[in-house]
Amino acid sequence: MHKDTLLKKLNDKTAVIGIVGLGYVGLPLSLRYAEVGYKVVGFDIDQSKVDVLKQGQTYIEHIGSEGIARAIASGFEPTSDLSRARDVDALILCVPTPLNKYREPDLSFVLNTVDALVPHLRAGQVMSLESTTYPGTTEEELRPRIEKAGFTVGEDAFLVFSPEREDPGNAKFSTHTIPKVCGGSTPSCLEIGLALYGQVINTVVPVSSTQAAELTKLLENIHRAVNIGLVNEMKIIADRMGIDIHEVIRAAATKPFGFVPYYPGPGLGGHCIPIDPFYLTWKAREYGLHTRFIELAGEINSTMPEWVVEKIADALNEREKPIRGSKILVLGIAYKKNVDDMRESPSVELMTLLQAKGAEIAYSDPHVPTFPKMRRYAFDLESVELTPETLARYDLVLLATDHDKFDYDAIERSANLIVDTRGRYLGVRRNVVKA
Repeated sequence: MHKDTLLKKLNDKTAVIGIVGLGYVGLPLSLRYAEVGYKVVGFDIDQSKVDVLKQGQTYIEHIGSEGIARAIASGFEPTSDLSRARDVDALILCVPTPLNKYREPDLSFVLNTVDALVPHLRAGQVMSLESTTYPGTTEEELRPRIEKAGFTVGEDAFLVFSPEREDPGNAKFSTHTIPKVCGGSTPSCLEIGLALYGQVINTVVPVSSTQAAELTKLLENIHRAVNIGLVNEMKIIADRMGIDIHEVIRAAATKPFGFVPYYPGPGLGGHCIPIDPFYLTWKAREYGLHTRFIELAGEINSTMPEWVVEKIADALNEREKPIRGSKILVLGIAYKKNVDDMRESPSVELMTLLQAKGAEIAYSDPHVPTFPKMRRYAFDLESVELTPETLARYDLVLLATDHDKFDYDAIERSANLIVDTRGRYLGVRRNVVKA
């Protein structure tokens, strides 16, 4: 009975959708549900975010205020009151899954959220976890909590795992055009999960279990992390040989089969690639397995900021300057170009390392006007406007994130010394060092 009732509500869009965590994943998903006609309640423990949304404004650069204002007008209701969970038919969890200081999975955001929601659950609801995690999280952590509250998963409560696949700032894809994987705790749960996403996502891909869905997400991100580890190692080799790795990758990419280009950088950033491999390596130990290949890639990627700092030290040394006391301007502090997303940004790790060595640090980023509050880093800085006079004041300009809004010709003309970690400057340049 509960299943049929919920299926009908999901299919005819009379279901109320609750989305928990209104960040880079939860906010666009909320707007998509509102756009197709669902009533949406958005939950976030950060009251300041709720207040901004209620005013029809945005706090994420690539998500426009117009879309939020439209959603608010059609009934999107942001709130910090988790007791409102009893008013919704679906709860979609889009909360962070970071690592702790020992580089182990930190599920506290997920588990604390579920524990706070459980007292407000009622029969006939579906809960979907979208946060990246290790295989077994849904069955081992979420399901027991729901069943301890007196529900039977698959009968009067439904549980699925459907990993997010957001790519912030990528104009080629939007929430509804990216195919979505979904696994259920039971066959009935999967049926509900497919109905939950079927109206808002063009293609929903069912898999046999929540564990398979969890591992799918990890495979996607580990595949990328391992390949970036490979090109980062190739970069070090090419650098020692006096070869431009970016030229080599561009040439290799002309092969029409059997090669996919990945690009080196100053380190891994974002909410997935630097973190997700550790979720699998941690879980694999439970099964007596050592993920050597994955961990080796992680080791190479995690040393990239130190390698870049060495290149900076060498570049300054050539000009008879130490890092200590040098004025260094970091260009781009978001984790990738053309967005304001700072999560796990290697630029910030570079700033920390350089500051520890005595450099005077400043930054310029057209997408991040003020250095934001972060879990692990604190800089009391604002973005510097790029002018010829400003650029000339710095001993070294570090190109860390290659936003399209930068005028690279003007930067080259005015900067004393540039260290380019993104391969933006082609060929040999008078004042450019590749890193």
